[in-house]
Amino acid sequence: MNFFEETGKVAIGSRLRMLTDKVTEDAAQIYKLYNIDMQPKWFPVFYTLAQDKEKTITELAKDIGHSHPSVSKIISEMLKKGYIKESKDKTDGRRNVVSLSKKGVEISEKIKDQLIDVNAAIEEISAQTQNKLWEAIGEWEFLLEQKNLLRRVMEKKKERDSLKIEIVDYQPKYQEIFRSLNVEWISKYFTMEESDYKALDNPQGYILDKGGVILIARYEGEPLGVCALIKMNNGEYDFELAKMAVSPKAQGKNVGFLLANAIIEKARSLGASKLYLESNTILKPAINLYHKLGFQKVAGKPTPYTRCNIQMELVLK
Repeated sequence: MNFFEETGKVAIGSRLRMLTDKVTEDAAQIYKLYNIDMQPKWFPVFYTLAQDKEKTITELAKDIGHSHPSVSKIISEMLKKGYIKESKDKTDGRRNVVSLSKKGVEISEKIKDQLIDVNAAIEEISAQTQNKLWEAIGEWEFLLEQKNLLRRVMEKKKERDSLKIEIVDYQPKYQEIFRSLNVEWISKYFTMEESDYKALDNPQGYILDKGGVILIARYEGEPLGVCALIKMNNGEYDFELAKMAVSPKAQGKNVGFLLANAIIEKARSLGASKLYLESNTILKPAINLYHKLGFQKVAGKPTPYTRCNIQMELVLK
């Protein structure tokens, strides 16, 4: 069995590591071929100093895309070999800079023929391939800089998890989860207030019987999120989006976004033209979600909650 044909692209890290190990092993032998005592991992630092004369470790790390500790270790090894030297920056005596020593400069001249031959060998390989590895690496580096692989996998996981989420209408059997999820987050950041108890202890009478709605988000059948529309009779707003709570168990599963979208669509189906909500800016993920959904900040509305320090509205089109 060819492992990489069997596993496919999910083993890209292992395959690239094997390719890197193979090339690095050859590189070590190539240095010996040209009688140059050099470790392959030193080359980026060595080459940069050969071009730019002197640099701080911070500058080197930035130039070659390595971490500061990694470059420090390489510098230490090259100092022991006598290829570089340290000195004070002439323009800023507080900074140390490194540059090639006399021995290092001699190596930089000696290595020129090697670089010519290595480049020619790489060009020869490229000419025999359909896919240009060097250009592809550049494209991958650019794309991963915009969004790394971890984030991309997290997004795919969230998309797949979303397929397991269903939004259902409230039933009396969900009263306890409706209450407990809300009590959990409110008690974590604030103090339960009278209006909380009115809605959570009697959702049927306080919300549903007055024309409101409660939706439940279930993940693989388990209720993990709740949200309500509370009917408003002030002439400006149709409903208040309220009592939205998601279990910590649902983190990263897109439950909050799907639930909020569902409750907004429910409001539209009921003929609503404008929604209102109250929150607190300490709840940054929630505020970011509301902005993502199109809510805009408003001010000056009366509120029964002492914890409220931000009010928002959504105009439904």
